[in-house]
Amino acid sequence: MENALPPLPDGTLNLLASLDAAAVRTARVGILLPWANVAVEAELPRLGLVNTVFHHARLVPAARGTAIDASFWEGLCAASLDAVDSLSHVPLDSVILACTSAGFAEGCPLPIGVVTAFDALVDTLAISNLHRVVLVTPYPAAVTRAESAALAEAGISVLAGVGLGLVDGYPDVTRDQVRALVNQLPAAAVREADAVVLSCTGWHTLSLISALQRRLGRPVLSSNLAIGLMAARISAGVTA
Repeated sequence: MENALPPLPDGTLNLLASLDAAAVRTARVGILLPWANVAVEAELPRLGLVNTVFHHARLVPAARGTAIDASFWEGLCAASLDAVDSLSHVPLDSVILACTSAGFAEGCPLPIGVVTAFDALVDTLAISNLHRVVLVTPYPAAVTRAESAALAEAGISVLAGVGLGLVDGYPDVTRDQVRALVNQLPAAAVREADAVVLSCTGWHTLSLISALQRRLGRPVLSSNLAIGLMAARISAGVTA
């Protein structure tokens, strides 16, 4: 299998299930987890991947901060060196830094071979031929704009973007807040989009994906789901 089909009309969760069912082997994926992130460990097991094993290592930035800013990203990337070493005795197929914003933050060099949740988003969109998106984030406006620019550089056109303006506290964002934020997207942009992207590994969005896909008539992709899809493609032998 060389390419996955676009997730419409069955949706991104069904695409994940079909990849897992088509697995030719077990994939082992290292997850480098920001120290205050609780959503990744809550959501990845709920994806139901039978043929993927996730191995976690927590990243503690030197500044001990949790708000996203330059020191946070630099601290994560610096801590990733020791985290990768802690996983060195595990035979891994991939190592993913479970932070989306680190994927487009300046001055954040990662160990060789480590990718980010942002890379997982881009790869999933590209392999599914979803080149026009609307972007939903909990981030400050400047970070949402930076992600839109990074997606554009990767060949993904962002037709509209909305954010909550938060620098911290992402696990506390409620389902109603996420729904209200999605409702702020211009209807015309949603109609033209190939997909809706819920960016950030730190907020809980998995339980909303199916309902949003039915209501919006577009595939909905979250950062944590993108991590799962990257792992499932490895187990199924799917290459971009």
